[in-house]
Amino acid sequence: MEGPAAGLGAIGFWLFIAAIVIGGMWYSIREKEAKQETIRRIIESGQPIDAALMDKLVGGEKRLDRELMVAGLITLFVAPGLALLGWFISLLAPPWLLPMLGVAVLVAFVGIGLIVAAKIAERTYSNDNTSPNVQ
Repeated sequence: MEGPAAGLGAIGFWLFIAAIVIGGMWYSIREKEAKQETIRRIIESGQPIDAALMDKLVGGEKRLDRELMVAGLITLFVAPGLALLGWFISLLAPPWLLPMLGVAVLVAFVGIGLIVAAKIAERTYSNDNTSPNVQ
């Protein structure tokens, strides 16, 4: 692509990225407002708020070690898919095999790093005997 089409394509790409970021921020803000509104209504109705209900509303059941482990496993399993994609692409354009294998190795290392971070976070939980909140 050359000329104005390339510029429009680049602008479209960045507008798409901006829309996703703004949409994510908007969703997060609305979710927090809904939780606060729920807590406000419970307080106004005069019902007692126990610790379990408050943890559930605030999101106290999330654990960083579990979330890191899930992210690490998903990322780690993406790596062979990228290597296979590189092989398929190399059937049409042979020079693309090595760069795609490099990308697959990079993604695998990111996945391994997330799993190591999960193990470190898990050790922190077991040492403290607590379950800190993650937002």
